Amino acid sequence: MSAVVAQSHFIFGLRRGVDNNVCFFDEQTVVFPCGNNCVCYNTVHRHQRFIPGSEKSQGMRALAISANRRYLAVSECGEKATITVFDLQHEQGRKRKVLTAGDVPVQEFVCMAFSPDSKYLIGQTGGPEWMLIFWLWEKQKVLASVKTSNSNNPITQVSFNPYNNMQLCVSGTGVFKLFRYSEGALKQSSFPKVETINFLCHTWMTAERVIAGTDTGRLLVFESGDLRREINTSSQGVQEQPDRQVGTRMIRDTDVDEASTVSRITAILSYSKGFVCSMGPGTVCLFEKTEEDSYRKSRGIKILPDPHSNEMTQADCQEIDTMCISPAEETLAISTDQGQLYSFGLSSVDINKDERAHFEFLSQSFHSKSITGLSVCLWKPLAATSSLDRSVRIWNYETKVLELYKEFQEEAYSVALHPTGLFILVGFSDKLRLMNLVIDDIRSFKEFTVRSCRECAFSHGGHMFAAVNGNVIHIYSVTSFENILNLKGHNGKIRGIEWSLDDSRLVSCGMDGAVYEWNTQTGKRESESVLKSCSYTDVAFSSDCKSILAVGSDLMLKEIQDCQVLREVPADEVAHTAVAVSHSGRVVFTGAASGTIRAIKYPLPIQKDWIMYQAHCGPVTKMVITYDDQFLLTASEDGCLSMWKIIDKEGRGLKSNRQIVHTEEILVTKSDLEEKTQNMLELKMRLEELQMENEYQLRLKDMNYNEKMKEISDKFTQQIKSLQTAQQTMKTEMEKKECEHQESSAEVTVKHSRELKDLETSYSQKLIVEHERHQDLQHQYQRMKEDFEMQRKSAEEHKIQALEELTQSYEAKLQEKTQHLAQYQEEAEQEICGFKEIIKQVEEDEERKIHDIQIKYEKKLHTVKETNTNLKGETGIMAQKFHSLQRQIEDRGSDINKLKQERQRLLGLIRSLESDIEDLKRQIAGHEKTNQDKDKTISGLKKKNQELEKLRFVLDFQLSELKKQTEPQQDEISEKKERIRQEELVQTDQSNTQLKLTVSDLKLKLRTRDKEMQKEMQKVRTHTALSQT
Repeated sequence: MSAVVAQSHFIFGLRRGVDNNVCFFDEQTVVFPCGNNCVCYNTVHRHQRFIPGSEKSQGMRALAISANRRYLAVSECGEKATITVFDLQHEQGRKRKVLTAGDVPVQEFVCMAFSPDSKYLIGQTGGPEWMLIFWLWEKQKVLASVKTSNSNNPITQVSFNPYNNMQLCVSGTGVFKLFRYSEGALKQSSFPKVETINFLCHTWMTAERVIAGTDTGRLLVFESGDLRREINTSSQGVQEQPDRQVGTRMIRDTDVDEASTVSRITAILSYSKGFVCSMGPGTVCLFEKTEEDSYRKSRGIKILPDPHSNEMTQADCQEIDTMCISPAEETLAISTDQGQLYSFGLSSVDINKDERAHFEFLSQSFHSKSITGLSVCLWKPLAATSSLDRSVRIWNYETKVLELYKEFQEEAYSVALHPTGLFILVGFSDKLRLMNLVIDDIRSFKEFTVRSCRECAFSHGGHMFAAVNGNVIHIYSVTSFENILNLKGHNGKIRGIEWSLDDSRLVSCGMDGAVYEWNTQTGKRESESVLKSCSYTDVAFSSDCKSILAVGSDLMLKEIQDCQVLREVPADEVAHTAVAVSHSGRVVFTGAASGTIRAIKYPLPIQKDWIMYQAHCGPVTKMVITYDDQFLLTASEDGCLSMWKIIDKEGRGLKSNRQIVHTEEILVTKSDLEEKTQNMLELKMRLEELQMENEYQLRLKDMNYNEKMKEISDKFTQQIKSLQTAQQTMKTEMEKKECEHQESSAEVTVKHSRELKDLETSYSQKLIVEHERHQDLQHQYQRMKEDFEMQRKSAEEHKIQALEELTQSYEAKLQEKTQHLAQYQEEAEQEICGFKEIIKQVEEDEERKIHDIQIKYEKKLHTVKETNTNLKGETGIMAQKFHSLQRQIEDRGSDINKLKQERQRLLGLIRSLESDIEDLKRQIAGHEKTNQDKDKTISGLKKKNQELEKLRFVLDFQLSELKKQTEPQQDEISEKKERIRQEELVQTDQSNTQLKLTVSDLKLKLRTRDKEMQKEMQKVRTHTALSQT
């Protein structure tokens, strides 16, 4: 036997509380959330395909469709909120990517938007963080994030600029911000002062213009992020504000006055002709763009009052949540806060057809609150539902159409269809009503005094029905309407009842933990099973009615037989709330508090073995299987009715042992029938009259058209004749003009030949004269050339003499400068000798001091070794002091590095001096530069000499710094001695050896510094020698 599975077939309802909960996939397909699924509904073929939500999801929060209509993003709440991107072009809506906020703890994304090129996605997190996250979604990479608001100002909408995928808009309570993505971050590009305005929605009109709607019914226009003007929604134009500051002040002053008179603008959407926005409950207005770059209200569309409702203002008082327009801009679809979907045709024919435009249901009317009752019948493919929205609805599960519905003054708690499908039981708070299902209405004809009836059911034969009042079950006769039996025994409220196939028994379960099986003939209990720790929610007979299946709060599916629990199937942390058994006995379906549906094989397995389906977003309240075992119907607190096709693994439907024949008969009252026949007679008479009128009008039109045809034909014949005569005259004129043209062309050719001969003779004479002039000019050029050659030679001789004089003068000046330079070098050598003597004295003094320190520390080391055995426990403290000394040594090392850097700088200066000397040599060899250039080079040498003097002072300063560095070291050594004596702490052998190393390092430093000084002095000497040469 192959396993039985359930396949999603159709679902009635709309999930509220989801941002952007309706959008167009193509011209015929709408995507909206329902239960824990996203539904792709084809409005022409009435076909649905489903995209299920994730198993661990705590509910959907927002939808977004890409600009190319291919990808759908679904935001789901949870411990770590996720955004799932689906490919809608795939048949099953293949999951593409799952996006998260990374390491940021986020519980929900309240709104989302795709970029115009569909490559990027933004998501706005909820409070208190209110972070805007920017993804490159195909790579699951977070490009940037920014905090958009605080906990007191929630965000209502985010969007991309449709002309620039790097610019974003965020609006909310006291928030209207534009952001631009650049250099890996989202940067705010506008700072309008809108703290007192509550923005509910916005839309982009152009690359710079955004129109936003507020909770006080106002439309504000922003240009480049700055508030510019306000659209007057009451009149036919736009109220311009010339100055932005004035406009902002006027807006703030009128907040209080308009809040009480104008309704909220909850949705706004742009399209090619202008924009569409909601203008209060049940009303949408179209605004068209005018030539003056303003907007004019062109049409209002309303939701009509519900004719099936007793409260005539309920339907047209719905607040509009979301609006969307089809890709070809032919259809406008909206969703409301009561979970309804409406549509309106935007084509020019539909708009101009009737002045009073109104919305129509996109598919059919849905329940807006929790479904409390669900029932099917035998003779017809009908299912009845009752809801807390005070309505009772009759659905056809084969044609997927809402056949009939009616709203009442009170909430409907339970419903039951008669097997014939002609009668219905509905339980209200005050009474239980038996009603007829007539052709276009549900009419009550009998009332029973059963208050707050939460459960009711007809027997399979249809001759009896059971109704629950608290903890008592009342059984009535359908034919006589008498109360046959009252079944008492439950101590708590009864939550489920079901009749056996032969109607001889009835099973019930209650919140008191009791499951009772009753004999409907005698009213006695035949079996019972009581578990006080469990509160049962639903009960059902097995297909052979030998055992009972019950579910409750103990997370178990129990099979009870002969007062004993035969089997128990545990659930996964979620309680079962409803149960249904197939008539073939092959499968048991259960509904969970999380909204999931489970298919369990029958007989029940010992272990957890089932197939789970994502169905609803609230607890499943009722489940029922049709009599032909083809469909499973489930209802939930989310107000959705879901239809499942029951098939085996091979995709075939289950075979039923019964032969179910559905009838098409309906109930019609005599008055309704007579009224319809009378209407038909009147319509027939009206039709005959219209036919007569149409025939007469056609004859008149034929006569008029024939007369017009004759007039037009005569007119055109006259025009043809006149055109023919005009053509003849034109031909004769053309022949005359051709003859005249030939004669004139012959005369012109003769004249042209004569003029050509005259021009040839005249130009030959001119050429001879010009040739003679050319020869004279050549002779003049030769003479001028010889003169210029003589002048050039004399100029060269003068130039050579002047150059020799300049070289002699500059050589004399150069000799003077070299003498000055030699004097400066001698003075520098004398000073260097003096510095060497000073350095030697310093070295000798330092060596003596170091020797004395070494002797002292050797003595101290002898004493330390004697006391070392007593101070082993305090080595940790001294180790810390040792580390501090190491840091001081490192500081000294850094000082040495600085001195090395100074040495490198001096080497660079010396190299620059060498290059300057080479430049001087080139200047002496050239002898082509002016006197001013020579003066500049000499002044440059003076500056270099001054730099050498500065270097001398720097070396003096470094020597003094070295002395200062050695003096604090001696002071530190003496301080260490005093601390050691005061604290009676002695350093370890390792610290003593380290001090020796520091002393040796200081010696090495002094020696290396002397060597560096000697090298630098040697380089200075070499440079001075080179400069002398």
